[in-house]
Amino acid sequence: MPATDPTGPADPSGRRSGFAGALSAGPLVLDGGMSNQLAAAGHDLSDALWSARLLADDPEAIVGAHRAYFAAGAEVAITAGYQASFEGFARRGIDRAGAERLLRLSVELAREAVRRAGTDRRRWVAASVGPYGAVLADGSEYRGRYGLSVAELEAFHRPRLEVLAGAGPDVLALETVPDTDEAAALLRAVRGLGLPAWLSYSVEGGRTRAGQPLADAFALAADAEEVVAVGVNCCSPADADAAVALAARVTGKPVVVYPNSGERWDPAARDWRGEPAFGRSGAPAEDRAAGGDRAAAGEQGEERGRVAGWLADGARLLGGCCRVGPREIAELADAVARATGADAGTRSAGRPPAGPAAIGWRVTGG
Repeated sequence: MPATDPTGPADPSGRRSGFAGALSAGPLVLDGGMSNQLAAAGHDLSDALWSARLLADDPEAIVGAHRAYFAAGAEVAITAGYQASFEGFARRGIDRAGAERLLRLSVELAREAVRRAGTDRRRWVAASVGPYGAVLADGSEYRGRYGLSVAELEAFHRPRLEVLAGAGPDVLALETVPDTDEAAALLRAVRGLGLPAWLSYSVEGGRTRAGQPLADAFALAADAEEVVAVGVNCCSPADADAAVALAARVTGKPVVVYPNSGERWDPAARDWRGEPAFGRSGAPAEDRAAGGDRAAAGEQGEERGRVAGWLADGARLLGGCCRVGPREIAELADAVARATGADAGTRSAGRPPAGPAAIGWRVTGG
């Protein structure tokens, strides 16, 4: 299948140069939270496997979630494999062969959503690779410091990375990484797979969740040939604001940014607290009900300003994480189009992003 076919995977070298080439051409819009869309559709995600449960129980629901984000303007689908692992599936009675099948299926379902979305534009598939703590299903991915060595973490990640790479995604999404030890392990584990990757930390207040300075964390990826973008996800929009410029300055690479809504997870209550601050959803309920048009217009303006700032600071991959749904992604896609002077259909066709030329991108994956 030719590398330019928008409905299917390219050969390994085509995937490597294709995705990196797209980043050189202009910004790409990521999707929002997979769990957000599945929960909105009525699916129970209380299982330890979270959204990965539906790989086995209702794969069509995952295709539907991907399609909802494509319809909203996303150009990159992040697969439903964040919490998928051999160990996690084993606890559900799924043997190794079955786990490999489900890991591959996570990529195949996203590719199927690309096929159904049509050929009006190029769309990409990013294979989600969550941190070790996600497998524990106890919130450890927001703390890090698991008590494992870098070598042990590499041994955990490498087998599923090999399976995912073999399924033919366009890029590997090494996401929600809480500390530098795990980042170092992942950077070792992706070597030789023939695929580009992005590395994205979960952060709070200018540090990794484990407390290391972000500058040190980003620096680990500066010379990693496989890494085509570095940044943050699963954090507050405010924390993302400062991180984008820092990631670009430290690494010289394009930046990936996809924060949460701004609400905070309360593990005791098992519920989200606070007000969202991502796009129009930030309007208080009473403002949306009465006079909400003015409130929404103001918040859309704020979001456009935030997105323009991310682009100017070096962002090339922009989306949302927890509690960010298709509506917010549609607003983000509109903000990207306005900031770059491109319409929704040409963002990935070579329009340059906003931002200073002085950043001097080093897209090393292609």
